[in-house]
Amino acid sequence: MHLITMNESQDSSTQVIAPLNEGQGGGSVYTSILQKFFGHSSFRGIQREIIESIGAGRDTLGLMPTGGGKSITFQVPALAKEGLCLVISPLIALMKDQVEHLRHKGIKATAVYSGMTHDEVIIALENCIFGNYKFLYVSPERLSSELFQAKLRKMHVSFITVDEAHCISQWGYDFRPAYTEISAIRKLLPGAPVLALTATATPAVVDDIQRQLLFREKNVCRMSFERKNLIYSVQRIQNTKEQTIHELLQQVDGTAIVYTRSRQATYEIADYLTKVGVTATFYHAGLTNREKNERASAWQRGTIRVMVATNAFGMGIDKPDVRLVVHSDVPDSPEAYFQEAGRAGRDGLTAHAVLLFDDRSKATLLRRIDDTFPPEEYVRQVYEDACCFLQMAMGDGYGVTREFALERFCVAFHHFPVRAYNALGILSRAGYIEWADAEDNQSRVIMTCSREELYTFHLPPLEEKLLNHLLRSYTGIFSEYAYIDEGFIAQHLAMPEQQVSELLIELSRRHIIQFIPRKFIPYVTFTQARVERENIVLPPTVYADRKRELATRVQTMIAYLNTTECHSRFLLRYFGEEGAHDCGQCDNCLEHDVLPTFDDEAVRQRILERYAQLTAQQTDDAGQTAPPSLFDFHMPDIPDSVVGRVLHQMLEAEELTINFNP
Repeated sequence: MHLITMNESQDSSTQVIAPLNEGQGGGSVYTSILQKFFGHSSFRGIQREIIESIGAGRDTLGLMPTGGGKSITFQVPALAKEGLCLVISPLIALMKDQVEHLRHKGIKATAVYSGMTHDEVIIALENCIFGNYKFLYVSPERLSSELFQAKLRKMHVSFITVDEAHCISQWGYDFRPAYTEISAIRKLLPGAPVLALTATATPAVVDDIQRQLLFREKNVCRMSFERKNLIYSVQRIQNTKEQTIHELLQQVDGTAIVYTRSRQATYEIADYLTKVGVTATFYHAGLTNREKNERASAWQRGTIRVMVATNAFGMGIDKPDVRLVVHSDVPDSPEAYFQEAGRAGRDGLTAHAVLLFDDRSKATLLRRIDDTFPPEEYVRQVYEDACCFLQMAMGDGYGVTREFALERFCVAFHHFPVRAYNALGILSRAGYIEWADAEDNQSRVIMTCSREELYTFHLPPLEEKLLNHLLRSYTGIFSEYAYIDEGFIAQHLAMPEQQVSELLIELSRRHIIQFIPRKFIPYVTFTQARVERENIVLPPTVYADRKRELATRVQTMIAYLNTTECHSRFLLRYFGEEGAHDCGQCDNCLEHDVLPTFDDEAVRQRILERYAQLTAQQTDDAGQTAPPSLFDFHMPDIPDSVVGRVLHQMLEAEELTINFNP
């Protein structure tokens, strides 16, 4: 076994391999790595089980709820193995964040995803072949690239990690066709096992993930999705939405998240809360990176109590002391709701998840089905209009990337933005285009001169100050692009952001750096030449099946609003936990006066003990045993309803017999 360690005299992006003894640090290799790089003394939940499984070379599916510490399960074994861990993830922002965190720990990591230039991709992949890198993060869309596959063959890959693995299943709530390319990658790397991770998977999706990823044998490490400290409730909006949220905040202390579907609503709710004396801010995908970072940081520090956000907020956010998560709009699926609600109470203390609804909620949910999957003919029309908007001739366009201003497009061709946006997504999943949001673009810098050449430059003081900041703050900047935020640099150097941008441009003009400024315009890449509208084919896995699955999930959410069953039990059963019991604390349980929860196995043992005692007492001289009566199992400290339910299960399993007569 070996562990990557830092040599203090080297550049922070350079690493050496130092042997690690099995017993070092008072524990296993994995525990030593956990302590050294991540600052934890022990693993949580099923982390060790997953790590040891993939460490032994077994294909492994890890089911862990939101906040379960998924990244540890592949980062730790990757550091214990020779070679590179290939991480496939659909979340570009999270990829960038994890790469940055690993680099700060002195671990070589890089990422390849849509939006990078050809040269940037080449640099990143060559570094993984020759640079002793430990992690390569890639978006699934890159897997089918001939360039990527050619470079991958030359890499020493220890294992493959598939994050958000439910995306590979057409039965999952976020199916992405690009994930199906992973099976081809497995064939290129026959010796590399696969670790699949997800926080949301129904039983059908669990089986499909293993089949699609070509598991050699079924192997699931499963962690119960039950959150005993999280109190679920569904509440009808009585006043305005803003007033209802304020009332909830008055009932619960501590930090909160309010989720809403529209960007406008994030501003309106945050503004209302601020006016009534609650510190609040808003967050959505349309903000600049600087605005997102500043607002998220203020909320993380606790200077802002409430974050009002769309679903753009949350991935990679791990604030343990969130006491309240409110959904002011009903999500499309149980998976989305469970994941977002699960951001409350990660510290294990009591927290609340409240879902608000009104008389319009059901109709709004049903309308989202058609908004998300507009008629097929409409999708074809959007394709034709987009080609006209970009002046793409019939038969042309293969591999061409163009800026695509969605708002101007919708005005010019009279499209409703939500439907047009979703139509472009369908066309992307069908393989006609690649559609990338503006948020995928970020400023980046790479040094174009050597360290030795730096000493020959005589720069003005401000340019020298900025250059020194870049060299100190961004590791590996001589070998690959570093993603920067001009706003944070300006804040650190106490100068206007515009001046920072101008200085970066000047350093680029002097050929000291190459500076690529960020853009806030989305872009479209044609993945095949333009075709006639009537020749657009939308496979069932892209359109019909997906629309049907969404309709099923929407109906499940409507049922969740109306159910009188325990809300925790409802959600757990959806994810395949049939043995889940009533939580005893959600609104439905309290309304039905349900007593505190009881562990079924503990109740079963009590029943067996009672059964043995009763049968021993009722054995006659001839050795005949009269079965005990149902009433003999009354236990003052356990509700009869709980005892009766467990007894029923035991009778079906023929574990005992009883007399049902008085």
